[in-house]
Amino acid sequence: MDNKIRILVVDDHTVVRKGLCSLLSAEKYGIEVVGEAADGRDAIAKALLLNPDVILLDLAMPVMGGLEAIPAIRQSSPESRILILTSFAEDEQVLEAIRSGALGYLIKDASPDELVSTIHNVYLNRMSLPPEQARKVMLRSQKPDDNTPASLLTDREMDVLRYVAQGYSNKQIASELSVSTTTVRTHVSNLLRKLDLENRTQLALYARKNNIS
Repeated sequence: MDNKIRILVVDDHTVVRKGLCSLLSAEKYGIEVVGEAADGRDAIAKALLLNPDVILLDLAMPVMGGLEAIPAIRQSSPESRILILTSFAEDEQVLEAIRSGALGYLIKDASPDELVSTIHNVYLNRMSLPPEQARKVMLRSQKPDDNTPASLLTDREMDVLRYVAQGYSNKQIASELSVSTTTVRTHVSNLLRKLDLENRTQLALYARKNNIS
């Protein structure tokens, strides 16, 4: 094809990132890899610089994870479509990614043809999710509207909020929920943004005021 899909590949594992770049560069796929990034912050900068058509984004990365990076990427490169490609993600992470602006989600053990097909769908602005994830997104969208701030929180964000209210540190919360401290930091940042609060103390006071414990 004459107009190739311009891709930015974001993954902290060099071997995985290079492998994806090599795979997607095959002429038959109609894809051009225009850049690479190793973490969320690098992805934001590269997205602004390169304005790719599609950003292939991992979720679990050091410095800044994919979930935390999505809103900033949407600001720095609003025309870019975001496709989550990760080894594993909890349902709430996937739903949060979609709510934040990602158009697709795929596990890294997908076949090359499945990956390329998903990239093309996302490029055409079509949401592309595995059937089970698509069903959950649909169910969420059918829930009655509730504009109170707490209704905007995911189940996992509510879990984190409860622990913050009890005075747990990010490390302690990560241990309790069996996730990384980076993931906890992302959830805390999302909580502050969604509830329009400035710090953990305000989060704790909010939780207690609203009987979230």
